[in-house]
Amino acid sequence: MKNLLRAAVAASAVLALAACAGGASAGTGGSADGGTTKITIAEPVHGVGYLPLYAARELGYFEEEGLEVEVTTLTGGGHVNATLAGEVFGFIGGPESGAVANVKGSDLVTVANVVNRGNVYFVAAAGTEPEEGADMGEYLRGKTIAGGRYGGTPNAILRHILITEGLDPETDVELIEVEDSSAIPATVAQGQADVAVVAEPQLGLGIQQGLWGEPFLNPLQLLGPYAYSSIVVPRATVEEDPDLVQAFVDALAKGQQRIEEDREYAEELAAAEFPTMEPDVLAATLDRAYADSLWDGSGLTEEAVEMALEVARNGEILDDSQVPQSFDVIADTQFVTAD
Repeated sequence: MKNLLRAAVAASAVLALAACAGGASAGTGGSADGGTTKITIAEPVHGVGYLPLYAARELGYFEEEGLEVEVTTLTGGGHVNATLAGEVFGFIGGPESGAVANVKGSDLVTVANVVNRGNVYFVAAAGTEPEEGADMGEYLRGKTIAGGRYGGTPNAILRHILITEGLDPETDVELIEVEDSSAIPATVAQGQADVAVVAEPQLGLGIQQGLWGEPFLNPLQLLGPYAYSSIVVPRATVEEDPDLVQAFVDALAKGQQRIEEDREYAEELAAAEFPTMEPDVLAATLDRAYADSLWDGSGLTEEAVEMALEVARNGEILDDSQVPQSFDVIADTQFVTAD
């Protein structure tokens, strides 16, 4: 099952190239009742890290800005392709996903950041955890590791860390690259993987089910500031409808501030968004999020974006040698710095 989705990734790249000409206003859906504008944001997974986005929707911040925002979950790279095809306003995901598309001829730009750390954790199947102080490279060598699809941000982090530890992702481990990350716990439960690379809520749910214990490796702390999940839109949208982008970013900023400052509300919202998580597991999930500075108020910084690009290059997800990508190319901070 090594490199499970290479063929699918190639097909996605073809779709991305075919869709480069999507219009700036595509995915807005026109006006809703009362003169509000309908837009759709695509997410690759329904995740705890996206609580600021969910908060802006649930607390009416988008409505205050004249927007009706729908969030749709599109796995397997569908969030990027839907943006390229003009089917949605934009996606929440790594800015390097936009950079990969840009290398292929698209023109996407990051306008705000949501998750400020590399939001995945390494866990071991119950009973197979490394000993304290173990050499990570030696522990991981020969293991079967379940992680996200090739081309996605979690996969880039997985490959980056393997390479940093002196391992070749193609020969020194067996990778199971899962199209839909919500299926990773089942892969471990079925005994197909020794190690998994997961985010919340899969991390907490796996602990709840006894599939694994606490993470043995924490990329959030290892990598520091990281633009893990940003709002990425076509540059044409920025140029042709900047007021729309500004309204969205302003509302999102209010949601971000609420989650950063109000742990009690974050827990209530997370319980509503992820009702299968037991209260104590949910509390531990948010403990990790706040302790690891998942939402730290730093916003869309050059340091965080360049880290995302560096990891994608090192993890062999992004080759921008012919079409260089950088903070200046992939990020537009005018909306997060507007008064």
